[in-house]
Amino acid sequence: MSKKLQVLMTGASGYVGGRLVPELIARNVEVRCLVRTPAKIAIAPWHDSVEIVSGDLRGPLDVALKGIDVAVYLVHGIGDGPDWAAQESTDAEHFRLACEAAGVKRIVYLGGMGDDKSALSVHLRSRHDVGAVLAAGPIPVVELRAAVIIGSGSASFEMLRYLVEVLPVMVTPKWVKTRSQPIAISDVLHYMVQAITADKLEAGVYEIGGPDVVSYAELMALYAEEAGLTKRRLIPVPVLTPRLSSHWVGIVTPVPASLARPLIESLVNEVIVHDDKAIKAFGPPMRTLRDAIHLALGRSQANNVPTSFTDADLQVFRPYTTDPRWAGGTVLVDKRERSTSASPSEIYNTISGIGGAKGWYSGGWLWYIRGALDRVWGGPGLRRGRRDPYSIKVGDFVDFWRVTEADPSRRIELHAEMRLPGEAWLEWEITSDGTFTHVVQRARFKPRGLLGRAYWYSVLPFHLFVFPGMLKGVIRDAESNK
Repeated sequence: MSKKLQVLMTGASGYVGGRLVPELIARNVEVRCLVRTPAKIAIAPWHDSVEIVSGDLRGPLDVALKGIDVAVYLVHGIGDGPDWAAQESTDAEHFRLACEAAGVKRIVYLGGMGDDKSALSVHLRSRHDVGAVLAAGPIPVVELRAAVIIGSGSASFEMLRYLVEVLPVMVTPKWVKTRSQPIAISDVLHYMVQAITADKLEAGVYEIGGPDVVSYAELMALYAEEAGLTKRRLIPVPVLTPRLSSHWVGIVTPVPASLARPLIESLVNEVIVHDDKAIKAFGPPMRTLRDAIHLALGRSQANNVPTSFTDADLQVFRPYTTDPRWAGGTVLVDKRERSTSASPSEIYNTISGIGGAKGWYSGGWLWYIRGALDRVWGGPGLRRGRRDPYSIKVGDFVDFWRVTEADPSRRIELHAEMRLPGEAWLEWEITSDGTFTHVVQRARFKPRGLLGRAYWYSVLPFHLFVFPGMLKGVIRDAESNK
C-alpha cells in the first residue's frame, strides 16, 4: 500500500484555501493546516478530516512541516500595514528555508499574473517577488499565476458585483479598457489540485486563465447581462486616481479602501496568458467567463458561499485576541440584562441571525447612518451583510462586526471593524437557572485617548435608542419561535 501524500496547507482559512482543502481530502490526500486562529476552521465541514497545527508563519515551522511532501503557499498580506510588500518577501524566505530544513519535495504557490518586463503595480510585483523568493532554493516550486478569479466571495467578484448592481452609471478611470483573462474559482482549484498531486511536474511559472479575454468594461457588461440588469453606462475620465477610486469602491462595495487600492492599482496592468504551458500540463479550463459569473451569482443569491475574501487573516479583517498596548485599563460598558422563558438554544439561535437583512431590531436609521459614515471613512460599513442568514462561526463578518466567539447556547462576541478611535465589542452571555434563561448584553469600548472618550460620550444618548430595543427584540423573537 503506497504512502498517502502529505500536504501542508497555509491560508486554509482564506478564500482559496478553504475551498482547496476539501478538494484534496476527496482525493485521499493527508492535509495538515497551519493556522493562526484554529477556531476559524474548527467548525468547517472538513475540520475533522485534517490535522490542525496552531502557529504563525513567522514563527518556528518544524512541527508543521515534519513529514510533509508538498507545501502549499496561499499567504497574502495585501494592504496589511505600510510595509506589507516587503514583509511578504521576508515571510516567503522564512517559509522556504523551513521547507528546505524539513525536506519538503515541492512548493505550490498561487500568485498573480502580469508581464515581468512591464511596470507592474505594487500588488502584482509583490506577488511575483514572493514566487521568486520561494523558487530561490533547491526545492522545485510550481507557481500558478491567475488574473481575476470569478467566484462567489472573491474580492474581485464582490467588487465587480456591487459596482455593477449599485451603479447604473459609472464614472471610471481609463483602466476599464485594460484586457484581462478571468478564471473561474473551480478551474483554479482544478489546476492547484493537479499541481499538488502530480507525481512528476516541471517546476516554474504556469499562467492560468479562462478561455475569454475581455476588458474590464466588457466584464462589467457581461455581469449585468447575467444578473438581468439594464445596460450599464461607463464614462471614462483621465483624472480618477487609484486613491480616489479605492475610496469610491470602499463606499459602494464590501471591499474596504485599504484593500481596494492595491487591487485597483493592478488594473492598469494587462493580465493575460502568454503561452500554453498550463494547458499542456493540466488541460484547458473547463468554464467560460459567462458560466463562471452565472455560477457565482447563483451561489451568492442562494447564500451558499463557503468562503469569502473577508475570511483572510489580514489586519483589516483581523479579530483582536489581545488588548492593544494603548488601551490601558479603561473599559466603557453599556450593560443590559433580561430574563426569559425561552431556552438558551433559542436565544443563541436568535442572536446568531442578527444583522444583515434582518437588521439589529432597534434604531434602524441610526445603524444606517453609522454604516454610511463608516464607508465614507474607509471602513466596511453595513454593506458586507452576512455569510449565512441564520448561522455564524468564528471569523464570520456580520455587517461591520466580526465574530470572535460563538459558543452555542452560552456566548456570542462580535468585534467592531468600523472606523473607531478605540476598540469595540458587542457580546451576549446566556445562562439558565433551570426555570428561566438569563441574557446579559454588553457593548464594551476601549477608547484611544481623549478622542476615544469623546466619541463614546457623544454616542451615549443614541445607546438609549439602540441597545435596550436590541435585547428586547432578541427576547421577543426567541419567545415567538418556541
